[in-house]
Amino acid sequence: MKSIYLRNFVATATMVSICFLIIAFAFVGIGRSIVISDSRENMVNSAQEVARTASAIAQTDSLTSWVLGMSLSAIANSTGNHMFITDPQGQIISCSDRAPICAHMGRTVPAAVLAQLEQSGSYNQIGELDGVYEDTRFVVAKAINSAGSGELLGYVFVTNAMDNVMSTWSAFMTIAAIVSIIVFCAAMLVSLVYSKRMARPLDDMAAASRKFARGDFSVRVRQEDDPDDEMGALIDSFNKMADSLEQAENRRSELIANISHELRTPMTTIAGFTDGILDGTIPPEDQEKYLRSIRDETRRLSRLVRDMLGVSQARASAADPSRRTVFDLTELMLQTLLSFESRASKKNLDVDPQLPENHLMVLADKDAITQVIYNLLDNAVKFASPGSCLILRLYKDNGKAYVSVKDFGETIPPDDLPFIFDRFHKSDRSRSLDKDGVGLGLYLVKSIINSHDEDIAVRSEDGWTEFVFTLTLAE
Repeated sequence: MKSIYLRNFVATATMVSICFLIIAFAFVGIGRSIVISDSRENMVNSAQEVARTASAIAQTDSLTSWVLGMSLSAIANSTGNHMFITDPQGQIISCSDRAPICAHMGRTVPAAVLAQLEQSGSYNQIGELDGVYEDTRFVVAKAINSAGSGELLGYVFVTNAMDNVMSTWSAFMTIAAIVSIIVFCAAMLVSLVYSKRMARPLDDMAAASRKFARGDFSVRVRQEDDPDDEMGALIDSFNKMADSLEQAENRRSELIANISHELRTPMTTIAGFTDGILDGTIPPEDQEKYLRSIRDETRRLSRLVRDMLGVSQARASAADPSRRTVFDLTELMLQTLLSFESRASKKNLDVDPQLPENHLMVLADKDAITQVIYNLLDNAVKFASPGSCLILRLYKDNGKAYVSVKDFGETIPPDDLPFIFDRFHKSDRSRSLDKDGVGLGLYLVKSIINSHDEDIAVRSEDGWTEFVFTLTLAE
């Protein structure tokens, strides 16, 4: 299967080749016409110069004079043409050849040529002049008239062999062909390099896709060119897709790890107790107690799976920017606090909501932030000592909203503080707090806050514990 860059190169090479062929044919035709036109123009100028010179010499001498012959030879040598002069009857009486005996002397040009000269005063054709020349030539002729009376004195013929004219054209074409080949090769090389460069992101995406198929979602396609063009947009979309796949794979792996970690102990307990009942190791009078343990472990397994699925769904929704809206954080905190009114009353807690009088608008996922505040208040109510105070505070600073939940009661051991937000971490304090939990509450809180690119911190000392997190204020 041909690669896309090779197909692109072949298409470009074909287009360039066709353009070069069209230019070459046009160049050959136009160039040949220009060379012939320039040669004939040179011959016409030479014929006019000789005619003027002969007319001037004829005033004091004849057209067969030695001076005119030398002038013919000089002009012929300087122009590269061959020249001769005829009398009015067409007989050659002077030639540019310097040989003592010229082969052209005494010959007569065809009557048809003379007739055209008499009619138009000039002649411009290709031929051999009926044997005057042995090869085909470009022939230009002009009448020589007397400078005084205008009487016809004769004719001047200027000729040049076609081979001489075409040799100039051939040399020019050789140079042009060499330059064309060099330009063509350079164009092919540039096209090959550019096609390869254009296809490189596609090759990278294909390689990345193959790694995706093997389960490696860490690879990304590097953005080298303009990120605003079509290829840049494709690479950006591909990398975003890779990010989504990697996040989904991480959530899947994390879920499996969580389930494997938490299911091992209760399932071992259930299996051990069941085997003990079936093989008679546990006596009948104790079987009811162990059956209750099996029931409790089964229910704990059910809660565990439900909580882990809830954590996974909450993290996924919190990470979705499209779910974020502008809402009043003050009102949300009051509404969440009301749901703990009865529990706070049972423990005789003094709730102190230190909230601003004005509305404090933030940009976030409202449902996810509700879950965060609920979990922190739930922890605070459970850990607060009966008859103590529970402080819920909201303030803003440097474009951020700060939410603080503070309770007075048993502090968190210093050794546990660095791990308080880890999944499945349960210190003695949290174990007494959440007898039915699996240590995912604070882990979910931190995951939601981090997905909003915000921070959460905890301090616990001198009989109080405070959790503080931030949110971005709405513009």
